[in-house]
Amino acid sequence: MFLLKQVKYREILDIENLNIPKLKTTFIFGNSGSGKSTLLKLLNKLISPESGYIYYDKKLMSDISSIELRRKVVMLGQNPIIFEGNIRDNLLIGLKFSEKKPLNDIDLKIMLELVNLDKQLDEDSYTLSGGEKQRLSLARALLLNPEVLLLDEPSSALDENTELSVISTVVQYCKDNDITPIIVTHSTLLKDTFSEYNIEIKEGKIVLSEEV
Repeated sequence: MFLLKQVKYREILDIENLNIPKLKTTFIFGNSGSGKSTLLKLLNKLISPESGYIYYDKKLMSDISSIELRRKVVMLGQNPIIFEGNIRDNLLIGLKFSEKKPLNDIDLKIMLELVNLDKQLDEDSYTLSGGEKQRLSLARALLLNPEVLLLDEPSSALDENTELSVISTVVQYCKDNDITPIIVTHSTLLKDTFSEYNIEIKEGKIVLSEEV
């Protein structure tokens, strides 16, 4: 799905060759500062490589408009973005930005249940805890039904039991809806439990890229 060749970005990443497969649950791991988050940003075109080539679905990413790409490749960063208003507003705003039809409350509640967020749609989003905001942002991303879901430490604010439950559900949802999840994590437990393809980064270089 993604192919990177001779990609360099500042002093952070130097990737000679990397292929990320379609419809495989891929986990990216490595020490802090190794370049994991930077790689996700390159895949979402939030930043561009200083040299080299990135292909998405066999198309050169530089030839794809950022808007077109981000409607197919949705990224959830480490710090959840919460908008003013209630939980319903926060769920619907992603659909609005993507020019997709709004969903009814029943469908929105189903998505909240999917990410294990037991809250009412009318509740003020700013009253949520860090972990709850993380799950709300995750639900908003899933509602967009993208081709690829890029997740940067999506469960870092959750306890281990909730983390396992949420990631398990998300991975299964992606499988059921033909979404390719690419997940950055520090959690060995998550990687060992759910990964189908492993990518390890060390000091900006790919030291492991293999199917599990």
